[in-house]
Amino acid sequence: MKIYGPLFFALIAAIGNAMFAAGQKKAIAFENPFTFIALAAIVCVFLTVATAPLFGQPHYSAVVKENGWWAVLSGAGLFLTYLGFNLLYSKYGASNYILYAVLSIITTSIIVGVVIFKESFNTYHWLAFGSSIATVALFAMGNSVLKT
Repeated sequence: MKIYGPLFFALIAAIGNAMFAAGQKKAIAFENPFTFIALAAIVCVFLTVATAPLFGQPHYSAVVKENGWWAVLSGAGLFLTYLGFNLLYSKYGASNYILYAVLSIITTSIIVGVVIFKESFNTYHWLAFGSSIATVALFAMGNSVLKT
């Protein structure tokens, strides 16, 4: 089945995200969240540079020449992700990841995938999108029940 490859890679990302969320949640909060984000980013860069040769010649100069703008865009996006996660997890808890996940479906799958890159999206995909919106509504109801 064609789902196994994407599912495996999504699982890798999900495990990494869970590790990231646990680190963000357990870290002692300081006044400036950028200190922790910077430290996490340094570890990420070190691990990325160290493992890059395992996947072939990195060719950093060629990548910068051909993809510099996209690297800047992606780096800025990664920064916003780190910042958003830090603030979300440290102030509201990891269970609020549901909100991020659904908003990511909208911003990444719909806006980037469907609108910008014209990727295919069939009825089942739209139904999955609709159920993700229902997830946010149910999550919000669950939060309001906890407060009463």
